[in-house]
Amino acid sequence: MHTVAVLALDQVIPFDLSAPIDTFSRARLPDGRDAYRVRVCAAEEEVGAISFRLRAPYGLEALAEADTIILPGVAEPSVPLPPGVAEALRAAAANGTRIASVCVGAFIFAATGLLDGLRATTHWIAAPYLADMYPAVTVDPNVLYVDNGQFLTSAGSAAALDMCLHMIRKDYGSAVAADAARLSVMPLEREGGQAQFIIHAQPPAPAGATMEPLLRWLEENAEHELTLDDIAAQAGTSARTLNRRFREQTGTTPLQWLHRARVRRAQHLLETTTHPVERIAAQAGFGSPTAFRDRFKRVVGTSPQAYRRAFQGATAD
Repeated sequence: MHTVAVLALDQVIPFDLSAPIDTFSRARLPDGRDAYRVRVCAAEEEVGAISFRLRAPYGLEALAEADTIILPGVAEPSVPLPPGVAEALRAAAANGTRIASVCVGAFIFAATGLLDGLRATTHWIAAPYLADMYPAVTVDPNVLYVDNGQFLTSAGSAAALDMCLHMIRKDYGSAVAADAARLSVMPLEREGGQAQFIIHAQPPAPAGATMEPLLRWLEENAEHELTLDDIAAQAGTSARTLNRRFREQTGTTPLQWLHRARVRRAQHLLETTTHPVERIAAQAGFGSPTAFRDRFKRVVGTSPQAYRRAFQGATAD
């Protein structure tokens, strides 16, 4: 079983600590087994967590046994690391352990030297200070998270959820990640910031929304060439009225929603088949492979080919 060690240093930020614990603990394999073993570690017998005290069941020695280490932020991120922490993290990194930071946990990460020469992120307020303290790190304040492969960093605390779901997706695939997201009541796609590799499922329409039957029809007919007038005719209203009501109930336009539905279908096909990109473009409802590639990269943040290499399951056919 994949072991996740969450390192709690003194004055750890409670949300930074609990978000990865909760998210990884919710992940279940298709047969119902836990996907992760989560352990909370500390450098001291007891640490403060701003509003309470915490006695962690594991010490730094547990970091050597972890497959993934999470570094939550602390209230004063510029404080020097406790003895042994940097050495334990560097030793784990040398053994190939994946390490990820939450919010200002990037300061802890950078203090080890492991982020030197790499791109990283943190809370936008703290980004200038991180860049000033660690000039060897390329700080990007405009993204939700950065994945360098073995090392990951996330932005503000809530972005930890995005990053953790991304890691679950890489470890076990989209179905396991989607289930964990639903249990966390976490939207699987957020506007702004870095486009996410997580499954691009549309959130359900609000309870009682009159657009729900139309949304279902759009999902079922996404592969067809549809215009705004076609969609309005299906809804039995004018294009102008449809646009207004659709935005009121979903926060987007009918055509934007349709584009996202097509991208979701393409993601599924890229993950589960070996069909060429040209065929997937047609199956997903895009007018041409070029239009498909452009739209896919705009929404997902990478090319269809790169997405397939990252997330295609071993059983695709």
